[in-house]
Amino acid sequence: MARVLIVGAGLTGSLCAALLRREASSPLRLTVWDKAGDSGGRMTTASSPHNPQSTVDLGAQYITCTPHYAKTHQSFYDELLAGGILKPLISPIDGMVTKEGDCNFVAPHGVSSIINHYLKQSGADICFRQRVTQINLRDNKWEVSRETGSSEQFDIVVLTMPAPQILQLRGDITN
Repeated sequence: MARVLIVGAGLTGSLCAALLRREASSPLRLTVWDKAGDSGGRMTTASSPHNPQSTVDLGAQYITCTPHYAKTHQSFYDELLAGGILKPLISPIDGMVTKEGDCNFVAPHGVSSIINHYLKQSGADICFRQRVTQINLRDNKWEVSRETGSSEQFDIVVLTMPAPQILQLRGDITN
């Protein structure tokens, strides 16, 4: 069984993990590492330290589906709408620019619920506070070192973090 590491537990990493699980022709052992203490990346829902029921979405407060995007990705929206993860945005947001044919959605349980939905679908082992520092090719496997803990070997490594973070990595990955 191939071991796959996805670095980054934001939207790209979580969706990548879910799609790999869904589409893989053979069994995979999926692992997701993120340097933060929780999933979401740039689509995080934060709670007030004084009132946990008071939340705010950091990053995307709403999601726009353009007609062009809907042609190839409608199934993702349909799935999230059917699961109650997204709902149509019915009230305009101050400063919001709308274009004809666009559909806007909100995540009533916070934008992080989208990421958590895909991570759950993936069945991946999810580990937080795992900052990758170095990636080297050893005996046809990728040896991934992190700031804390021992290195691990994977058959496949997918990097989904922002480019500036990728550029900070050391090892064979730089070549």
